Amino acid sequence: MTASVSVVDKKAFVRWFLKNYQLKRRECVWILNYLLSNDDLLKRIRFVEEAHYCPRAMVMSTVDSTGVPFRFYKGNVMTADAEKSFHDLRLHEQEDMYIQLNFPNIPPSAQYLAVLEENPYMPETLLVSEKDRILAEELLSNSLLVFQEEKLLAQIDEALDQGDEARFYELSNLLQALKETANLR
Repeated sequence: MTASVSVVDKKAFVRWFLKNYQLKRRECVWILNYLLSNDDLLKRIRFVEEAHYCPRAMVMSTVDSTGVPFRFYKGNVMTADAEKSFHDLRLHEQEDMYIQLNFPNIPPSAQYLAVLEENPYMPETLLVSEKDRILAEELLSNSLLVFQEEKLLAQIDEALDQGDEARFYELSNLLQALKETANLR
């Protein structure tokens, strides 16, 4: 597999990550620092999501994430022993290693997006198609419009019950603007 992310970018990301986050296991810091010291190895590192689907992978989590502290996957074997994974990393430098980092990432940072690669081992059934993404966005948007409309109608009813003519006209104008916005879509 050819590298789509440069070693320079990976180093910049790992340094940024280590500076900004504390990992649940200190061994993870050692592993990431080892990667910084070995350009040949860093060429074979791929930062991905859902790394457990990959043939050889590590999952590391920061203290402020809900992810497992550390996992190493190789074939059908999974272990939480960071020393074994470090040993495997050193012995098999020519094999690709996929790393998943669990950390607060909303919105995704530019540093992370610069090194994040598509996971080639992700089952197709888990991939969200562009069509599905658009449908989900439309559903969410429509649900939000319905909610806003219902809320405005309830407030209009309340203004009528209270005889608040100014509030009634203000809310009616907001409702009209919301409907016009919905029709433009």
